Amino acid sequence: MGLQVGDLAPEFTLPRDGAGTISLADLKGRKVVLYAYPKDDTESCTKEAIAFNGLRAEFAAAGADIVGISPDPIKRHDRFKQKYALTFPLVADEARAVLENYGIWVEKSMYGRKYMGVERTTFLIDQHGRIVRIWPKVKVAGHAEEVLAAVRAM
Repeated sequence: MGLQVGDLAPEFTLPRDGAGTISLADLKGRKVVLYAYPKDDTESCTKEAIAFNGLRAEFAAAGADIVGISPDPIKRHDRFKQKYALTFPLVADEARAVLENYGIWVEKSMYGRKYMGVERTTFLIDQHGRIVRIWPKVKVAGHAEEVLAAVRAM
């Protein structure tokens, strides 16, 4: 059984773009939008990142930080972030331990081939580290706006 609304979000400390690390504990006292995506610089992942980035000021005004997570390495995150002028942190879970803890490193299937990958999912975490909302199997169009509305409603 995966994570549920009301659960404490699993703690993590991961390397971030640029240098250094980010821990969920570092963000305590703020709302956190943790969105997981499969791969930097692919069509849907790029659209999702640009949408969240475009609303970053509104998220900040509502007291929320945005953090993107994928299994891509830091160098790839750095290029992706620079290419699209992204202004929120991207963390690298190359070992996929955090993705597994959140229940979103799953078996997928494409053209009859099975493989392991990230299920595009967004978690809204409150100031105390509890999961307030989960969006599984995200469809990118309109998603960032829907998440912002949920943040504002908290």
